[in-house]
Amino acid sequence: MKEEFIELLRSTKREGIEDVIQFIEKTDFYKAPASTRFHGNYEGGLLEHSMKVYEILKHKVKNSIVDLNVSDDTIIIAALLHDICKVNYYKVDYRNAKNERGEWEKVPYYTVDDTIPYGHGEKSVMMLTEYMKLTSEEKYAIRWHMGFTEPKEVYNTLGQAFKKYPVALMLHEADLEATYLFDI
Repeated sequence: MKEEFIELLRSTKREGIEDVIQFIEKTDFYKAPASTRFHGNYEGGLLEHSMKVYEILKHKVKNSIVDLNVSDDTIIIAALLHDICKVNYYKVDYRNAKNERGEWEKVPYYTVDDTIPYGHGEKSVMMLTEYMKLTSEEKYAIRWHMGFTEPKEVYNTLGQAFKKYPVALMLHEADLEATYLFDI
């Protein structure tokens, strides 16, 4: 899956994409979970989640009843890199839990260690733009991919973003579908 992920990124031939790939190689992206407990909370979950979001977004855009005129590069970049903010974000810790025999034992679990507290979507955009230029469509899609899990105070702004760049709405939907329909 790692090879396919890298091959897709390279297929964009976007200036700076090799720098993004090199950055990712220095992180825990390929081993990180997608979350602590909601979806993909296992080693490699973030990579698997990102690939599933790509698969779903590609299908949604290609089969949309509205012509979105979204490039393959934008689909690849937005889907595969929407959660780049999760690199080096989760750590393994231990807690006591009873095993099947009723005995206490230490068990591993994922916890958050946010060393760059800059939000979620906006953090991904910020991190990516250190290495490559994103189109406005990509910035909006990645920034607003959390959709209505954002605070209600920004719903008007979110709605405007979805109208301006419908791929942002589709990325949000693809993220939800990967999470809730595929549990990754």
